[in-house]
Amino acid sequence: MTQAPAIPRRSSRLTLRARRRPRFFGVAIGLIVVAFLLSFFSLVQTVRVSTSGYDIDKLNAQWGQLQNQRQQDLSDIGRLGRESSVRRQAISGGLTQLPAPIVIPAR
Repeated sequence: MTQAPAIPRRSSRLTLRARRRPRFFGVAIGLIVVAFLLSFFSLVQTVRVSTSGYDIDKLNAQWGQLQNQRQQDLSDIGRLGRESSVRRQAISGGLTQLPAPIVIPAR
């Protein structure tokens, strides 16, 4: 028996596609990871901006409260600093007005 000469096989398209599939799969996974990282970065920036806005609103509210307290303190200082108010507080505290001074003639 004589053997027929071996004919080299032609590479079929299936083997070419099979060779390209893992490369395409890796690129697809890489693109998905990059897209995820970019969206995560965008989310972090959005959260940072919103917390900054919240902090600004909180500081504005605190500033308004301090301004109201300042105005109330100035009003209290003006009201309590008058002579009649001081005299009224002294009398309610048990103090009385001093009698007329005693003058001792010089020798």
